[in-house]
Formats: sequence, structure tokens, C-alpha cells
Amino acid sequence: MLAMPSISYGQSDVVKIGHLTPRTGFLGPLGEFAVNAAQLAADEINAAGGINGRKLEVLFEDSVNPQTASAKAERLTQRDKVACIVGEINSASALAIGQVVQREKVLFINTGANSDALRGSDCRRYMFHTESQNSMMVKTAGRAILDQGLVRGKKYYALTADYAFGHDLLRVAKRFLGENGATVAGEDLVPTELTDFSPFLLKIRQARPDVVIGNLAGAQVTNFLKQYSEYGLRFPIAGFGFDIALAWGAGPGNFLGTWPVVWHHLVDTPSSKAFTQAFRAKAGKPPENQAWSDYTAMRIIAQSMNELKSTDATKVVEHLEKGAKFDILKPREGYFRARDHQLMMELYAITALPADKVQNPFDIFTSSAAIPGPNESLEAVAATAEENVCTFPS
Repeated sequence: MLAMPSISYGQSDVVKIGHLTPRTGFLGPLGEFAVNAAQLAADEINAAGGINGRKLEVLFEDSVNPQTASAKAERLTQRDKVACIVGEINSASALAIGQVVQREKVLFINTGANSDALRGSDCRRYMFHTESQNSMMVKTAGRAILDQGLVRGKKYYALTADYAFGHDLLRVAKRFLGENGATVAGEDLVPTELTDFSPFLLKIRQARPDVVIGNLAGAQVTNFLKQYSEYGLRFPIAGFGFDIALAWGAGPGNFLGTWPVVWHHLVDTPSSKAFTQAFRAKAGKPPENQAWSDYTAMRIIAQSMNELKSTDATKVVEHLEKGAKFDILKPREGYFRARDHQLMMELYAITALPADKVQNPFDIFTSSAAIPGPNESLEAVAATAEENVCTFPS
């Protein structure tokens, strides 16, 4: 797809893609990575010939909240006649967009919302997911903390973001921890806009858990990690929901523990290195996992439409459901699982480096090898059909 010769376009002969994602609020820092990556992908696609010889134009919008996401999705599909919608981070907003695209029969690739419910009870035929589901994040980080001896026979204290994503993640995390012999020392729901974690840190100090589990989101993670260090707490930390930009925000010495990520800038494949170099040249810093997801979604759309020689959403849905494979900047190609439209792929567990081992502001962690391993099915850490049932609405 990206090897086509450069051509000149007529002004009206364009393929429009709507990009909806939070650019303000507690998820705003992640949204900026998404926007930069989507624009980079569009520039590369256009330089390589566009989509079926037509220029790709991206219409960027701030989704803000579920109500705004729904209204803007309707405007993009009904007025702007976009070929598809890419983006989102908030799980409730992704559900709202999914309802619109199902009604309008327009493709939506969710690049940042993790809730298992979006691949289960709330699944939609026209909605696909390059972002990992919560089950994948939990099972990936879970392997690492099992190896570290932080689960079996241990007590955990969980802090969870108080919205759809967090509630779903807590449900999946408790299932994993319970099945592997851990017990609850304490748990709290944390408002999404909270900045002062003092009451929770005092409760953790009193509970004396064997491990603190973070099911937080966005700026919550950065604020929690900074304040955890300030309080001098020494209980090991692990988390099941994470974005690398939040570790960078906390900084060396404050970033602690082991966390799952869908991709990181140190992944050593030719396409990953090329993306990292191009993004760094554009943004002045390396891309993080949210940038990977939006960039990958854009490339998948362009490749699919070029192979089909069509922008018809239903044809693209059928193409993806048949198991089309894509270079997703990792050792193995990825594909969408037909029964729930989740991208099947490898993930990574990253662990914070001690502050005295950090040599620059970005390379502040070590990474596991790709999970699942090379001899395992890509579906090894995904939710099973029994764990998460999807029945697409007609």
C-alpha cells in the first residue's frame, strides 16, 4: 500500500476520515499523541498515492465526553460523509460512537478504549479495535507479576478510575487475581478529575498490602505515581491499565512498578524503527502506545481500501473479518478476530528502571519479550468466548 507512486490530486477528489479523540481533560495528553500519529500516517499515505488514487483528508475533532462524541460522530457521518471514523480513548465515548456508526453503517476503528464490554455485550459490527482489551492488558501484566511473586498468597490494594473503563478493568483484574490466589486488602474508586491522592495513600499505608494495583487512567496515573513517591511508600506497584506518556509525565524515580503496554518505542522491528524516527522528527519526542494505535489504524484502513479498490464500509468490514493480516510494527503480523473484532497481536510488560539507571527522559523502563511468545497463539492473552460474549446486532 505505501509503495504506490506519488500523484497529483484534484481538490474535490478526496477520501475523508473523521478523527475523534479527547484533546482536553484527563485524557488530553494521550489525545495529542493520537492526533500527531494520525496526521503522520495520512501524510505518508498521501505521499504514497493516497487511497485508490484519491487524497486522504482527516477531519480532527475533540470528543470531550460521550455526549459530544455521539453528536460529532453523527455530524461526521451525516454531513461530512466520512468513509470511516478513527480514534477515541474514553470507553463510554467509544460506545456512543459505536452506536452511531452501527446505525449509519460507517466503519469505526477504536484506537484507545480498552473496555472488554466494547468487544462483548456492547460489540458492534462496524466497530473494530486496534487498542487492546482489558483482558489482554491484565493477562500480559499478570504474567510478569506472577513471575515476580506478587500474586499467589498476596494481599493487594486496588485504586480504580471511576468510569466505564475502570469498572470493567477492575472486574477483569479481580477475576485474574482471585483465580491466581490473591486476596483483597482494600479497594477504592477514584474520580477521573481527582488530583490529590492523599486520602488514598493514607489508607494504603494503613492497610500494608503486598502490592498496590493501579487501574487508573490518564493524568490520574501520573499524579498518583508522583504522590506515592512523595509519601515515601515502599509497597510494590503494578498496574493493569497504562500509557507510556503517563510514565514520562511522572519522570525517572517517580515512575515505579510493572505495567502492560500494547507497544513501545523500543520495539525492534524495521517498521517500528521507521515510525519512531518519523514521529520523533515531527513531534520532537518518541511516540508512545496511543500514537502507535492511531498510526496503525490509519495504515490498516488505507491498505484495506487500496486492496479492495473500494471505500465501502461493509466491504471493508467483511475484508477484516476474513482474517486480513497487517504489519503492525511488531515481530508478528496482526489480524482482527472475526467474532469480536479485536486486533490479535503481541503486547509487552514494562518495568520501571531505578532512577540511577535512566540515561534519558524517555527510555525509563525495561521491557519483556513480546507476549504471547513466538510459539503461542496470538489469542493466548485475549478474552475467551466464555469470558466475553459478543453477539453483533443485526
